[in-house]
Amino acid sequence: MADRLRQLAEADERRLLDAAFSYPEVGATAGTLPAGYHHMSVSSRIGSGADVFDRARQAILSWQVQLRSGARVASSASTVVSGAVAVVSLGVGPLRLHAPVRIVEVIDDGRQAGFSYGTLPGHPECGEERFVVDRAADDAVTFTVTAFSRPGSLLTRVGGPAARIAQRLMAERYLRALRS
Repeated sequence: MADRLRQLAEADERRLLDAAFSYPEVGATAGTLPAGYHHMSVSSRIGSGADVFDRARQAILSWQVQLRSGARVASSASTVVSGAVAVVSLGVGPLRLHAPVRIVEVIDDGRQAGFSYGTLPGHPECGEERFVVDRAADDAVTFTVTAFSRPGSLLTRVGGPAARIAQRLMAERYLRALRS
């Protein structure tokens, strides 16, 4: 069972709303991914038809992809909205990693739904991640996770390739969370 979405503490919300992104290429997951970062894109067909698309859309725009994948989310908004801030965290107890993010873009046009978030100071990485479900003309519904990132902390710099593997494994968990 997925954890519930938590309300971000007011002090944390203010601090994150005042924070600048930790990378300059804000919005780049919507186009050409910038040089100088590790790039990742994974996709999975999750079914077909309007019902599948609508369920996936609802899950993405209510943080369920993150929650169902085992992450905790504390957000300034109960649904994904442009400019909202959140802390996505993974792990247990003192080993829990906290990843502050801000919503960069929300997509919701009837054929595509999803969002991008960018890293804020304190996130172990610098970059952006995008979660989009597409309904094609043939009614196939595909979920794609796209990201560009580079180390943003000592832990991820030292982790090197292991950090990239962990990011890829998390993206696979996101895909499985939406298929379930």
